[in-house]
Amino acid sequence: MTDPRLPLDGLRFAFHTFGCQMNENDSERLAGYLAAAGAAPAGLIESADVVVVNTCSVRAKSEEKLYSLLGRLRTLKKRRPLLFGVVGCVAQLRKDMLPGLKSGVDFVVGFDQYPRIAEIIAESRGRKMIAASRSRGWKEGTVPPIRESAVSGFVTIMEGCDNFCAYCVVPFTRGREKFRPVEAVLAEVRDLAAHGFREIQLLGQNVNNYADSASGTDFADLLGRIAAVPGPEWIRFITSHPKNFTPSLARAMAATPKVCRQFHLPIQSGSSRVLERMKRGYSREDYLETVRTLRSLMPEIRLSADIIVGYPGETTEEFGETLSALAEIKFANIFSFCYSPRPLTAAARIADDVSTEVKRSRLMEVQALQKEIQTTFHKTMIGRTERVLCTGRSKKDPAVFAGRSEGNQVVNFRADRDVVGRFVDVEILSVGPYSLRGRAVSLYNK
Repeated sequence: MTDPRLPLDGLRFAFHTFGCQMNENDSERLAGYLAAAGAAPAGLIESADVVVVNTCSVRAKSEEKLYSLLGRLRTLKKRRPLLFGVVGCVAQLRKDMLPGLKSGVDFVVGFDQYPRIAEIIAESRGRKMIAASRSRGWKEGTVPPIRESAVSGFVTIMEGCDNFCAYCVVPFTRGREKFRPVEAVLAEVRDLAAHGFREIQLLGQNVNNYADSASGTDFADLLGRIAAVPGPEWIRFITSHPKNFTPSLARAMAATPKVCRQFHLPIQSGSSRVLERMKRGYSREDYLETVRTLRSLMPEIRLSADIIVGYPGETTEEFGETLSALAEIKFANIFSFCYSPRPLTAAARIADDVSTEVKRSRLMEVQALQKEIQTTFHKTMIGRTERVLCTGRSKKDPAVFAGRSEGNQVVNFRADRDVVGRFVDVEILSVGPYSLRGRAVSLYNK
């Protein structure tokens, strides 16, 4: 039975999450706070009493999607009682613009106020609530998250960023870098291990800058300590900044078998001149040297990256350098976007002088080249056997299982038994540019 004194007793909640793994993890933690206050997951927005929209402001398109969703929620609110609010980066950035009669938004909650979300929602029944702020220092949560996966668990190790890249709004939304104490990180990893999780995903805006001042633990040390926890067999992490990446970290990765041979390292541009204007703190050659270091120590490592096209002042020649970098590095995957000015950033103060048409054309060219690179690479995998962590069933075909390889590639496969949550050896039989297909040939006992 639920406690009638709980502020959200009997209410049903739903989340819509935009953005990165950090936002996904935040939604899991917010769901934990709501459940502790007496609410229950609704599953679908259409059947929820409270809808929490977790937002991303890294690109203008993400904000546009938010405002479109808020319009749909306003329509739903006209048909039945409904509370809805905004959390995350846009809540922090646009806190004074979001609430009001026209928007229909009942509550706005910034990162530091997450532990109070149930109280804020309860109070918003009678008035609009805004609770957004940034503070220094780590605040440990007291309520366990409601995790979407029972196989792969997110563990936040730091938040914020001190780099202030010219185009990036993150320091203004997530704030400056703050690091979670190493013992708190390890406690969460041990808890995941006790609950049978197979994979740990470490999260932060700049994880390779991690430092626990009390113990002197850096990121390389942290990887070793997490790897020593019995149970989980794979460790991943995201995101790293190239200027903070060191050869010693590469050596630590190579010496730690549990660390997946997969690495996301945003390059953003293949032109040193564009990188300088972006205030990224490294050159094209610096990045290529990091790639050479990683591949010399871990030849099988699969790399992914972020790419921005159409940054202010980007010439045809500079864009060509991005294409040549893609052709040289041969990423296993990329996330590519057109540049869009973001508020408060240095780049927003200069002319956005690359036309929308040129940006779109360049984006299509990048994506076409990357599709060709991935297709060519995937074809070399036909007939090989890949170790796959099965995370569930295919959304398109429930008779097919889905998972990811150590290189973080999507693998759809058939098996003669239920293998969800298990490691499986999968023979690759066919491929597309974005996924692999095969059949299970053996099952690990663990």
